[in-house]
Amino acid sequence: MKKNICVFCGASEGNRPEYRTAAMQLGKVIANQNRRLIYGGGNKGLMGIIANSVLDHGGEVIGIIPEKLVKAETAHLGITRLEVVENMHQRKARLTELADGFIAMPGGTGTLEELFEVWTGMQIGYHEKPVALFNSQFWQPLLNFLKHAVQEGFIRESFYQTLIISDTADSMLEKMDSFIPKDLQRWVKK
Repeated sequence: MKKNICVFCGASEGNRPEYRTAAMQLGKVIANQNRRLIYGGGNKGLMGIIANSVLDHGGEVIGIIPEKLVKAETAHLGITRLEVVENMHQRKARLTELADGFIAMPGGTGTLEELFEVWTGMQIGYHEKPVALFNSQFWQPLLNFLKHAVQEGFIRESFYQTLIISDTADSMLEKMDSFIPKDLQRWVKK
């Protein structure tokens, strides 16, 4: 069975060429490992780059995009399947439903919001799917904050440790494949 990898990432390319390179690398590995990319359906920025990379290497891409963004002409019309939904809430629900695991690449507020929603969903017990951060240099300031929240008693260390962090696509996907959900209730403060 194909594993569906949901990738959250920016609709812009960012200021560093390594973000583009990382998106191309991840797309190639997803396709070469016979996985399917699930993403937000956009054709711009890192979203477009990773989708095109998966397609260029013979992989499948399913995009979920709200009507408003289709009207703004940001939909990627060349992917395997594009699903149009009414709003962002439906988009996130569908992405979560289709995914076997989640990867956050560099991005802005939308990427952060999607990342925290699925990670929190794991904590509460809505799913037991791995959550990963790709490109640790970009995420380091956030990781510093999360460690601060651990030290201040707002995030359990054991839950913080569930985040998979990697700079190479192969290593990250291998860690995601071997992810074993623990007793999720121990992460919820009582």
